Amino acid sequence: MRTFLGEFEQLLLFALLHLEDDAYGVSIRRLIEERTGRTVSAGAVYTALERLERRGFVSSRLGEPTPERGGKRKRYYRLEAPGHRALERSRDALAGMARGLAPRMQPK
Repeated sequence: MRTFLGEFEQLLLFALLHLEDDAYGVSIRRLIEERTGRTVSAGAVYTALERLERRGFVSSRLGEPTPERGGKRKRYYRLEAPGHRALERSRDALAGMARGLAPRMQPK
């Protein structure tokens, strides 16, 4: 099984950490857009979350139906231990690669 994470997968997992018990599609998408300035489609969010769930990095559950959603239930997502470890490895790898490069990252 693939254990490394792509950039968008990292953003999703960081969003789950931030949102904790309020992590559902719309809140995840909104947080990523607010924090990165990147436009994210709902389809991309759900497709990636399904992929992460198949890999055991994320789990989901259905919330209670609500009248404001016409009786529809929200699907809430949670970061699982394997996903947490993968995110930590990814963060550490990026930090290791970036170490000492701050002066070179300035525009010339």
